[in-house]
Amino acid sequence: MEFKDIRYEKDGHIVRLILNRPKELNSINRGVIDGLNAACAAVEQDKEVRVVILTGEGRAFCAGGDLKSLMGGPDTDGIDEEFMRFWHKTFNRFEDLPVCTIAAVNGIAFAGGLELVMCCDLVILSEDAAIGDQHANFGLVAGGGNSQRLPRILGIRKAKEIMYTGDQISAQDALNFGLVNKVVPAEKLLEESELLARKICKKSPVATATVKRMINQGMQVDLRSGLEIEIGSLLNHFNTKDCKEGLTAFIEKRTPQFKGR
Repeated sequence: MEFKDIRYEKDGHIVRLILNRPKELNSINRGVIDGLNAACAAVEQDKEVRVVILTGEGRAFCAGGDLKSLMGGPDTDGIDEEFMRFWHKTFNRFEDLPVCTIAAVNGIAFAGGLELVMCCDLVILSEDAAIGDQHANFGLVAGGGNSQRLPRILGIRKAKEIMYTGDQISAQDALNFGLVNKVVPAEKLLEESELLARKICKKSPVATATVKRMINQGMQVDLRSGLEIEIGSLLNHFNTKDCKEGLTAFIEKRTPQFKGR
């Protein structure tokens, strides 16, 4: 399956989404956003999908936004507000997919590329990768989520440092900061991402979706409200067939067979 500027490959329970503008270092234009939105719809409708791996074709994950796509047109110096709101809506939709998402970051992930990485649940970097928010280097400010997601992941002070300076972050520093989960040799990036995906595929997709929702929603509210989200989710989850299968398998001392129900 292929969408505009994004390739969609399915292998069992795993979907690979490949940003497919290698000559432009996979910079984000309308085609990428349209393709990502269409891919989200496909994943939402396919109950077999349990993990999505997102990566980039060629030597970069994503160099950021394609500035030509961000402008409102030849008769204006302003930014295209409609496109930016659609960008946010699409990134939010991807972030909220009811499956695990893994960013396999090859090469660079700058500005809008970093913003896309932060929408993923888990992140694996090749050891030669570099990420960062380059907006400050060109007198620009974030528009795809960096000012909100980065502080939530790293804390306010480190997020401000990264956004004020526009510095590149090495793979090792990204790991030390807690921005990514793992750093691997470049030639092992996809292999390691697949191994992690297959490990998660063996778990209950209902439980994975519930945990994702609990964490994501809980991060938007205070602790006590988050605990209410957790207990409500737990009570609902106990009525699922996957939960019953897991408990039965534990009692019978066998490996559970989860069906995603």
